Amino acid sequence: QVQLTESGGGLVRVGDSLRVSCAASGGTFTYAMGWFRQAPGKEREFVAGITWNFGSTSYADSVRGRFTISRDNAKNTVSLQMNSLKAEDTAVYYCAARLTPGLPSDPQRWAFWGQGTQVTVSS
Repeated sequence: QVQLTESGGGLVRVGDSLRVSCAASGGTFTYAMGWFRQAPGKEREFVAGITWNFGSTSYADSVRGRFTISRDNAKNTVSLQMNSLKAEDTAVYYCAARLTPGLPSDPQRWAFWGQGTQVTVSS
């Protein structure tokens, strides 16, 4: 099993920056970590993903150039630095982990999930 604990959400204004982090524990080897988000009334969508070994990354078009995902292998943590935030970035942000290669955007292909952290961007 893998336990994922997010932190760092909050209320910011348009144009601000915010960093959310996810700590992984449980001892099970995971291949990659990802961030998804879900706004009210919308489906959960892929934001960014990163592999533990080579640090390969993938981003949704809507956040590329504004968000940066990074990992700290020694601490088993993954962070998402969000810059130039927009009102449409408002959502609950979920950390996810998968056991097999790839960084798919389909949330059903990710095995483990955190409880989520709220990010609200006010205009």
